[in-house]
Formats: sequence, structure tokens, C-alpha cells
Amino acid sequence: MERRDFLKKAGIGAAVIATSTLGGPYVIASPKFQWKMVTTWPPKMPVLQDGAERLAKRIEELSEERLKIQVYAAGELVPAMGIFDAVSQGTVECGMGAAYYWAGKNPAFQWFSAVPFGLNAQGMAAWFHAGNGLKLWEEGYKAFNLIPRPAGSTGVQMGGWFNKKINSVEDFKGLKMRIPGLGGKVLAKLGTTVTLTPGGEIFTNLERGVIDATEWVGPLHDLRMGFHKVAKYYYYPGWHEPGTYAEFMFNKKAYESLPKDLQAIVDAACAEMEGWLLAQFESQNGQALEELVTKHNVQLLKFPDDVLKKLKEINQEVLEEEAKKDPLGIKVNEDFKKFQKLIGSWGAISEMAYYNQIAVGGIQSK
Repeated sequence: MERRDFLKKAGIGAAVIATSTLGGPYVIASPKFQWKMVTTWPPKMPVLQDGAERLAKRIEELSEERLKIQVYAAGELVPAMGIFDAVSQGTVECGMGAAYYWAGKNPAFQWFSAVPFGLNAQGMAAWFHAGNGLKLWEEGYKAFNLIPRPAGSTGVQMGGWFNKKINSVEDFKGLKMRIPGLGGKVLAKLGTTVTLTPGGEIFTNLERGVIDATEWVGPLHDLRMGFHKVAKYYYYPGWHEPGTYAEFMFNKKAYESLPKDLQAIVDAACAEMEGWLLAQFESQNGQALEELVTKHNVQLLKFPDDVLKKLKEINQEVLEEEAKKDPLGIKVNEDFKKFQKLIGSWGAISEMAYYNQIAVGGIQSK
């Protein structure tokens, strides 16, 4: 036996003997980990940044402080749109954002966040956990040394804030709008100048006329951002984001360096946050919408049916074009379409039929 091996084993033995002599248990201390998480959300952003903070706290609790995570909002450690690279390169161990922000890495990633006229929150969750969605997501992120986990859905989003009315698809031509993902590519085909502005810069850009319109999330966050102060019209429905999912991402090497029980804790905490996130949006959006309409006199408008019909037609073209840019995109798009068709008939006689019958609340569009 080599001397260093002997000393190592002797040291462990001495520690156990000393513990036993003192009357303590035969326990060898478990390793502890200190991680950093970066997000794309502005500081103190309700639900979204809260979700990142909540995840970190839950992991610390479940792991009995064996894994602690320090959370940084957008710009505090890295820029909002720099978190993918920061986690991928191992500069930090994890992050929270939305997969459609990384379309430049691979167009297929957009499907894991939001597909225009696609699945709602329930459908996305089903695709991830009862279909191939999460497996395909993991396949795509593996090339970037990342492991993704669904962080929860915002539910159906709003259509956005505009400073002119949208009466036809022609009104999108020449418009400067902040809108990410596949929805942005649909509007680009109609002549819209599309930009991906980080959340913290949207209000200022809208106020100064850098952009003419924006979408963000829904009433809860739109009220917080103050968009009603700098835009006239609030449109629905969010055709471009019917069930948008946020994401947690983990550096693959960091994740796999954890003991198996800590990996399980991380996964369990992510699953808990997935349910929590949607519950918060469903709970708080209605209250915020009522305040926007009744207190701030926001003009709530529905996109005309013929506009939605045309957007849906163009969307089919965009999905096929984007999918063909990468082999993974083709695979993801085909799987998504198949899954949406599979559950679509059930939704028509369950959710849709039910919502068509229940009372709509007191808030009406103008």
C-alpha cells in the first residue's frame, strides 16, 4: 500500500474513532455546494424573479443547506440576454429565462417556450411530461452543456400594447414592435420591424418612440411595468404566446457533479415551481386586468377575427420555414404538431366547450 493511501485511510479511521470515542454517530460529512443563478428578469419582477428566488430557497431547505444558490437578476452579474452563454460556459451554474430567447443558438428552442396558435399551459405541460417535449429539449441543450427543466407557464398571454389600432394586417406594416420568438417572425413577414428588448428597457423605449408597440406577459406584469402610461390600446388574445413556458437551465457538468439525491432535490424543486408559477399567474392576472380597465381606463380591444385568421395562415408558413433550418427543428415541429392534434379533439369537448358556457366576468372590451 502506498504511503499517501495509507495516511488517507488512517485519517478517515481516526475521524470515525474520534467521533465514536466522543459518543457521536458514525457520520462522514456530506459535501456542500454554493451555486450562482442568473435570470433574464428585472430585479423584483413578480412571480418570475420571485420564482427563481423561491427555487433557490426550496432547494436549500430540501437539501438541508447542502446546496445553496445565490440568485442574480438581469444585469446584476451578467446581461439579461447573456445568461445562456454564462450557464453554458460554466461561469455560473444555473439560470432562469425562456427558451425562445435563444433562437439564435438553434431555431428549435423556440418550440420549448411558445408556439403561436399552439398549445396552452396544460398542453405544454402534457407535451413535456407525457410526450416527447422534455426529451427533445434535453437533446437540444445537451450540445451546449446544459440541462433544461420546465419552470412553469404564464398561461395565455395578452396580445400587446399599441399606439395605434389594429384593424387589418396592413396595420402591422412599418410598426416597430418588441416581440420575441416565432410570433415576432410572423409579424416580420407582415412588414413589422421586430426587436427583442430586455424587459427592463421596454418602458423607456416605448415612451421615447423607439418602439411603437410591445408585448410582455399579461396584466399582472404589464401593470407593474406601467405600459398603460405610454400606450393607448391593450389587445387580446395572445395568439403568439398561448401557453408560454419559462425555463430553468443548469450547467451539465455542475448538475452531474451533484450526488444523486441532490440531483433529485433539484428536479423536485423545479417541478414544484412549475405548478406554483402558473397558479400565481392565474390568480393575479384577473385582478390586475380589472385595475387596468376600471382604474386606469385602459382601452381593452380584441384583435379582429380576420386579422387572427391571417396571422394563423402566416404562422403555418413560419413554423415550416423555421423548422427546416435545423434537423432538430424538423423533429421538434413534427412531434409538436402530432401531439397537438392528438389532444386537440379532447380540448374541443372539454375546456373549450366549458368556457363557452360559463359567465365571462364584468370586464368587457371596448
